[in-house]
Amino acid sequence: EVQLMESGGALVQPGGSLTLSCTASGFTLSSDAMTWVRQAPGKGPEWVSSINSRGMVKMYADPVKGRFTISKDNAKNTLYLQMNSLKAEDTAVYYCTKGWQTTTLGGSQGTQVTVSS
Repeated sequence: EVQLMESGGALVQPGGSLTLSCTASGFTLSSDAMTWVRQAPGKGPEWVSSINSRGMVKMYADPVKGRFTISKDNAKNTLYLQMNSLKAEDTAVYYCTKGWQTTTLGGSQGTQVTVSS
């Protein structure tokens, strides 16, 4: 059974940093592209970033480009999202999901990121 579990969300001040983690089970990250998706209150899912199976190709949505970094540790079967220079508009529930540049969620619970002073 494929399972994804996100963690690392928190309340952070504008300009702060956070690193989100996504632990996978039931499959190996090295075999799939992976994506971070976020959903702000009252809005639909928004694609944030994707990384290919080998971790060599990374893509970012324009609002996060230059501030967020996606990576993965295949040995730990874990996906990461390093978020710097956080803004209020980054406030959302963040989800990880399988696939490339997708907004289709896999049923995981997500992790809440709140950027506020």
